[in-house]
Amino acid sequence: MLKVGLTGGIGAGKSTVARVFEQLGVPIYYADANAKKLMVTDPHLIEGIKREFGSEIYRGEELDRAKLAQVVFSDRSKLEKLNKLVHPIVRNNFIEWSRRFKTMPYVIEEAAILFESGAYTLMDKIVMVTAPKDMRIERVMKRDDVDRDAVLARMANQWEEEKKISLSDFVIINDNQKLVIPQVLNIHKVLSGQA
Repeated sequence: MLKVGLTGGIGAGKSTVARVFEQLGVPIYYADANAKKLMVTDPHLIEGIKREFGSEIYRGEELDRAKLAQVVFSDRSKLEKLNKLVHPIVRNNFIEWSRRFKTMPYVIEEAAILFESGAYTLMDKIVMVTAPKDMRIERVMKRDDVDRDAVLARMANQWEEEKKISLSDFVIINDNQKLVIPQVLNIHKVLSGQA
């Protein structure tokens, strides 16, 4: 079974592409969603976050995500500290999860910062979703109801598209011009050994 990383810059359309793979019966591990879940269920991670950011970052069992985002997106060193706490636990969780699918040709980990976290080194193949920067900014502004500066601040914490593309095995262009589904089908054929 191949472990395939699916990534792309913010607003590129990773989740849309992941859903197409899901429709093809491919198991998908959503790293960001699982990280959010682990941040309120994994005792070691909760303890580490409280130690690093103060126990008031949690209100009872709930993590104050807005407060945490405000802290980490305005201070790169704090973001790095959070990532060092979260990523090893998410990585182990993905490995554990993927064991359930030994008979599948491949599984996918969909992750916004697959490269930045170093998780790409565990993958057999990488699929990169890309779109023009202005289009990505517009999508995120609309999706998250935030201003352009907020989107640019998040983008500043991600690697440049060109760098990620150069390290990827497959690139899907999601620019509202090129159809996504045929691109996914071609990659699926290769990854499942049908090409």
